[in-house]
Amino acid sequence: MRPPAELYPFSSHYLKVRDGLKLHYLDEGPRDAPPVLMLHGNPTWSFYYRNLVQALSSQFRCIVPDHIGCGLSDKPDDDKYDYRLASRIDDVETLINHLGISQPLTLVVHDWGGMIGCAWAVQRPDLISKLVIMNTAAFPIPEDKRMPPALSLVRDLKFGQYLTTRFNAFSAIAARVGFKKPVTKAIRDAYKLPYDTPANRIATARFVQDIPLSEKDQGFDILQRTAEKLQLLADKPCLIAWGEKDFVFDAPFLNKWLQYFPNAEVHRYPDCGHYILEDGGTGLIETISKFIKNKADPDLSSDSGHSCG
Repeated sequence: MRPPAELYPFSSHYLKVRDGLKLHYLDEGPRDAPPVLMLHGNPTWSFYYRNLVQALSSQFRCIVPDHIGCGLSDKPDDDKYDYRLASRIDDVETLINHLGISQPLTLVVHDWGGMIGCAWAVQRPDLISKLVIMNTAAFPIPEDKRMPPALSLVRDLKFGQYLTTRFNAFSAIAARVGFKKPVTKAIRDAYKLPYDTPANRIATARFVQDIPLSEKDQGFDILQRTAEKLQLLADKPCLIAWGEKDFVFDAPFLNKWLQYFPNAEVHRYPDCGHYILEDGGTGLIETISKFIKNKADPDLSSDSGHSCG
């Protein structure tokens, strides 16, 4: 099942990543054009990047996978897929190798896409030309930040996991509080569309359960290594677009990013929430597009504020 063509006018591609599991991805634009890799988070999918793809695909090759368990990709049980950070990183590498991408690409990340994408990028810094970072993390939770109760409920309690898989609570809540400006019912429905049954919501729960908070958590070693190696990307042109009304990735996370990328072009959106590409609208799409298209990048140190409108 797909969203209406007027909202999601793309061709689907599939790649078998492991044990026959199909990973769905978009591959829009000229095959010989500069590549742009866009990685989504939880509980979104490639639909999140639809407007950016349409803005760039005349001049760039836009590659947008749905993580296994998400979007139009397969949604296997735990015995067929290890829903862990390491698997996600491997899937990205498999996709890039499959597509034969050898020229440096622009990496665009949001939410879990930041951890997955940056963990992959620090292993392949030669393949990264630019970074676009939106409301995400790729380092341990900041010292002055506490885990939001809603995430703790899903991560640590069986009742929270039950609500997520049985009633689609996490996706439904995100579709409400993630936006800070009105969106149509069709757009809200499209975000929830891939997660229409309990069996299709396993990744939604597993992503939250996989959040590494301490050394005892699986994946925390990857998180630490990635943070230590972010310096390998520090010389890359970087744009940070930040929705300041995000209920998870708030000011402490942005401040941490600025420590790693002090020369980043920063755009703060005080009225925007977690789904910043939706809230930021055409203005944000134009800002990101201009950054990606600009080869010179003469001023990477600007810090501007915007309104969602």
